[in-house]
Amino acid sequence: MSGRKQKEWPKPAECRVVTIANQKGGVGKTTSSVNLAASLAMHGAQVLVVDLDPQGNASTALGVEHHAEIPSIYDVLIEDMPLADIVVPAPDIPNLFCAPATLNLAGAEIELVSKVARESRLRRALDAYDKDKFDYVLIDCPPSLGLLTVNALVGGDELLIPIQCEYYALEGLGQLIRTVDLVKSHLNPDLNVSTILLTMYDARTRLAAQVADDVRDHFGDVVLNTVIPRSVRVSEAPSYGQSVMTYDPGSSGALAYSEAASEIAHRGAAQ
Repeated sequence: MSGRKQKEWPKPAECRVVTIANQKGGVGKTTSSVNLAASLAMHGAQVLVVDLDPQGNASTALGVEHHAEIPSIYDVLIEDMPLADIVVPAPDIPNLFCAPATLNLAGAEIELVSKVARESRLRRALDAYDKDKFDYVLIDCPPSLGLLTVNALVGGDELLIPIQCEYYALEGLGQLIRTVDLVKSHLNPDLNVSTILLTMYDARTRLAAQVADDVRDHFGDVVLNTVIPRSVRVSEAPSYGQSVMTYDPGSSGALAYSEAASEIAHRGAAQ
């Protein structure tokens, strides 16, 4: 199965730069970034994942080395290294590439403070990079609203928000939306919330259905029809340096992420 190319989905007219953010931890940002990217790549799209989380979990899940000596997104943001110098192919899946994160990134929040145009350093790096060879650039954010996430919001054209179907799901979301509004008014007027993905859905609980209904009532059509169920396979896959798409392609989590990626691809092509 590893990296098997499947039926091609429609490609966007130009590269879509999608930031995947939610300052709440454990909502499935990295899992969604990796598995949506893998699904899109398996269906013919050229995809780049930019790992902006100091934990480097997206790099791990894509099987990409990211120890301290590896050139990483830290060098791009702090040392002005060209993005082209750090992008590497993901070993398991053709068409899929990664700009890895290393632990050095943990200090970047502080180091960025004194930099010129500190909020738009990722944007500058993306603009200087030949991103037209990609159909999608997915930016995986850390679980905070610090300068790294702000760089991702300034660097992206679209925002995808994963929301877990649990009691505190909508708490803190107001803060994220306020930050998005600030970024739009001062730094990136083109940013729009294009997609909301419901994750960790447990069909056995009434609460999950209630949260899903609340999110759909509040956000309307930007919420994908596909929901991502709780899945042991999805959690296991990164420990093998894989996305769930290659680790267990028949699992409920892999099928759901494939369906969600298909929705994103077809919606984008229809616009």
